[in-house]
Amino acid sequence: MSETIVRIESLTKIFRVGFWARKVTAVRDLSLEVRQGEIFGLLGPNGAGKTTTIKVLLGFVQPTSGTATICGAAAGSIAARKKLGFLPENPALYEFLRGDEFLVFAGRMAGLSAHDARVQSEKMLEQVGLAGRADRPVRRFSKGMVQRLALAQALIGDPELVILDEPMSGLDPIGRKDVRDIILKLRTEGRTVLFSSHILSDVEALCDRVGLVVDGRLTDCGALGDLVAPGARAFELVIDGLAGELPAPLAKLIAAAQGAARRTDRSWLLTFVNGADAQEAVRLALSHGGALVSFTPHRNTLEELFVSRARSTAVTS
Repeated sequence: MSETIVRIESLTKIFRVGFWARKVTAVRDLSLEVRQGEIFGLLGPNGAGKTTTIKVLLGFVQPTSGTATICGAAAGSIAARKKLGFLPENPALYEFLRGDEFLVFAGRMAGLSAHDARVQSEKMLEQVGLAGRADRPVRRFSKGMVQRLALAQALIGDPELVILDEPMSGLDPIGRKDVRDIILKLRTEGRTVLFSSHILSDVEALCDRVGLVVDGRLTDCGALGDLVAPGARAFELVIDGLAGELPAPLAKLIAAAQGAARRTDRSWLLTFVNGADAQEAVRLALSHGGALVSFTPHRNTLEELFVSRARSTAVTS
């Protein structure tokens, strides 16, 4: 079994806000583990408690109750901070330094020698696609270049754990692919990645496991294949070559199976809940001179799970 890199147990954080010190619970009794060498996605709608959880791991916020550790060390301790690199959602870098100067500075802050910081900065600039482009002040960087430079500073200390808050923010499609490739490379190197994102397609493509946080609570946690049912929720057929009305046996099957049929310009679009009914519909259509254009199973998605949890919480709150 893989070693646990991040362990959060019964974490609760209550903030006091406003003139009357109104209590706001950002995280409620949250527990989860992130294992060595995995990519773990922390998901949830805005205001769900993801950023507060990350700030607790970084030591920026002290929990009201519960514990959080990184590689066995208390979150926020020097021992824990030495193990991690962090990319914030909205990086604020020293804008009057050149990009390469800033990265050397970040390396020195991570404990590297002057020589190693220069060597590592060149390596990181190459890795994030800024080689030959970082010899200008950061204030002249585009948003995407700032995001790439901030990712480089998160990696320069050779951390065991990399925490990325919205790492694809501000990146064009090429930049997003580059960052995805970097994240996958970190896993092959045995590092652990914890990242928060609203881009669910990236989560589905990258993550070994995900945790869904809604209203401060962890509602779901596990591998995508366990959280999203592997079976299809519907089967959609496109049948060509059937002029006029549907053949009577096919129409009878649709009615009995509570399916649906819709005529398009040239084809029939048939929808079934059960795969066996869909297969029988194909057989009947072909026996009456029809031609199968497509057979598409529609599967449950992470987006549907995300939306259903968020809406159910909104209704009950």
